[in-house]
Amino acid sequence: MSMFNQKSKSETYTETPTPSGASIIASGTTLKGDISSSGDIRIDGVLQGNINCTAKVVIGSNGVVNGDINGQQADIMGKVTGTIKVKELLQLKGGSNVNGNLHAGKLQIEPSANFNGQCHMSGGDIDVKPASNGQADKRTEKAILANA
Repeated sequence: MSMFNQKSKSETYTETPTPSGASIIASGTTLKGDISSSGDIRIDGVLQGNINCTAKVVIGSNGVVNGDINGQQADIMGKVTGTIKVKELLQLKGGSNVNGNLHAGKLQIEPSANFNGQCHMSGGDIDVKPASNGQADKRTEKAILANA
């Protein structure tokens, strides 16, 4: 049965948005721009922009993010190029590929995850506001690469 033969979501759900509702960027979708959300976010497609979320961020195994991620928690299974700031638990799952600095309250990295950058842990006292211009992080990364 096709999903087009079923009732639309607007007919079966109330109009009031719930803070626990998840937003999904599906596989095969490319989005250019920043996302802000108070609910969970899952990226299975491509995002060219930043994520600011007060809940959980999940980057699926096919997901690609070129931008910064700010959230309460995050599970990374795909590819992220940018700074990740998470107040609570950040998980880099097997097969993930992260190029950028990490700021997390707690960090879990599986053995087959690939991570290049600096890691900063402060027990949950992370300010998840994005950097004003991101230039400081780029200078730090260049300094690290120059000294490697």
